[in-house]
Amino acid sequence: MKTKSDSFSPRVSLSLKQKAWNPYLVGIGIGVLSWLAFLLVNKPIGMSTEISKFSGWVVGMFGGSETVSNNAYWAGTAPAFGYSTVFLLFTAVGAFLSAKLGNDLSAEKVPAVWEQYQGPGVAKRMIAAFLGGAILLFGARLAGGCTSGHGISGTMQLALSSWLFFPVMFITGIITAKLLFRNKHTA
Repeated sequence: MKTKSDSFSPRVSLSLKQKAWNPYLVGIGIGVLSWLAFLLVNKPIGMSTEISKFSGWVVGMFGGSETVSNNAYWAGTAPAFGYSTVFLLFTAVGAFLSAKLGNDLSAEKVPAVWEQYQGPGVAKRMIAAFLGGAILLFGARLAGGCTSGHGISGTMQLALSSWLFFPVMFITGIITAKLLFRNKHTA
């Protein structure tokens, strides 16, 4: 018999399932989007710089411009709300619409793979996700770009730093996955 808690228990199968979006067409779409960004606004696609600029803009609204100007990072990367921030926000909207239209939208606090290897603890998952995101953003700013900035825009422009970024990203991703998912959780 199903309980009330069982009725809202979305799980994703650990096997590969057919997605609605063809990865080749999506890749072509991202390439075309990159060309359009350069053509229309003369800016590359990128996220991590915009997150930093947006956070500086928000801090400036609540903490005042002096708080922002005293920060060494924001002194070199002026906080702003402009085209790139709108691009950042619409990327989140586009991701939601893509998942919804591709019938791949699910509400889960602990993904099945995480639960299998790390257990069902929501707090542990949220802390790991927050720390992982913070480390990822710090690394992206340290590298001068993220997967979209280096991976899409930088490689299209044949930037050496972008071509060096990718192997390092993949190697650290593999190491992290092996550390996080090496032992199955036993309940």
